Amino acid sequence: MQFQDEGYIINLRKHGERSLILTLLTKNNGKITGYVKNCLSKKNLGTFQIGNLVTVDAYARVEDNMLSFKIELLSPCSVNFMADALKLEALTALCGLCNVCMPEQENLERFYDFVADFFNFINEDNWITHYSFFEFYLLDYLGIGLDLSECSATGTTENLKFVSPKTGKAVCEEAGLPYKDRLFAFPQYIVDKNYRPKPDEIVDLLSMTEFFLNKNFFQTHNLKFPANRANLGTNLKEYFNKNKQL
Repeated sequence: MQFQDEGYIINLRKHGERSLILTLLTKNNGKITGYVKNCLSKKNLGTFQIGNLVTVDAYARVEDNMLSFKIELLSPCSVNFMADALKLEALTALCGLCNVCMPEQENLERFYDFVADFFNFINEDNWITHYSFFEFYLLDYLGIGLDLSECSATGTTENLKFVSPKTGKAVCEEAGLPYKDRLFAFPQYIVDKNYRPKPDEIVDLLSMTEFFLNKNFFQTHNLKFPANRANLGTNLKEYFNKNKQL
């Protein structure tokens, strides 16, 4: 078994003194995990960092064996996060969610583009918007996406204002207003593909995606929701209180 691909480093752990077990999120082969022999040196220190974009030659003598990797650096994306605590927290959250949620060696198709957008636009002032699109479409990729097409109570497609935490379906203003304190805000900017939403819209969206990821994936698989992702939601609110505009 042998293939070449490119992707982002989402997890690494030492194996012995000089080797690594590396997990990548790749363009054509999804999440892959493999062994990198004798790679830990001062020369390679900048290559093996969470978030870096690399090329990989992956091979295994027997299909069931762990892959062996040969890695080359394509882009040192990790440097874009080191000076900003919130960006670093978002990077850690994205990589942690991908590492836990993604199956091994399954083509991510269009979902990979949302991951790549997060890295490609990290130096733009609306970078957090791209992170929010990643989480929204992560739900969809996992098969627990939201139904935002029509009101679950009336069937109307107009004036959709809420999302039910019980069903993950849209609710119109008329039907949902009496219960608004129990409902999530409708993510209109996601539907409109608007990459310049208001800060409150992003906070609301990430509160909703956290809820459904936890309820429909982590709890279902008896997993603990990642603390670094939970902290991101709290710290994002503080960030927006200090910086009112994206």
